[in-house]
Amino acid sequence: MTGSEAEAEKRILGRITEMISEEKDLRERLAQEEIDGTTEHALLAHLETELDQCWDLLRQRRARIAAGQDPTEATVRPASEVEGYLS
Repeated sequence: MTGSEAEAEKRILGRITEMISEEKDLRERLAQEEIDGTTEHALLAHLETELDQCWDLLRQRRARIAAGQDPTEATVRPASEVEGYLS
């Protein structure tokens, strides 16, 4: 893995860490009654979709590296595609 590939992975992992923190914050805000359940659910759903897209992008990049391909050709897939994996 080159330096730029490592930096890209580091940025993706950093964003994943941020989203996990945001998720915990939302749950705490709900527990403190700073937001209602409907708001928390909507914000969590958006966060979880974005998180799934980041994990998917990271997996794509790692698979491309393992296959000797250019990891920069990995792309963020549409939410409908990423969320449909378990269907």
